[in-house]
Amino acid sequence: MLICMQSTSVRIDATTHEELKRLATELKTTVGNTVSLAVRALRQDRVGQDLSAPLREDETAWLDADLG
Repeated sequence: MLICMQSTSVRIDATTHEELKRLATELKTTVGNTVSLAVRALRQDRVGQDLSAPLREDETAWLDADLG
């Protein structure tokens, strides 16, 4: 069974494309998969930043609320 993935083009400069190809070679994967991995890593980094931010006053109050 042949499974076709949708694709699109993204314009990047030649230096970035060369770096993607180098990374893909190092990771033994495709340029497209390398981009997917990079997007996932960036998303995880953003989540980590959000989780490390200090709690707002309302969040602290909710966590300290009496359950009884």
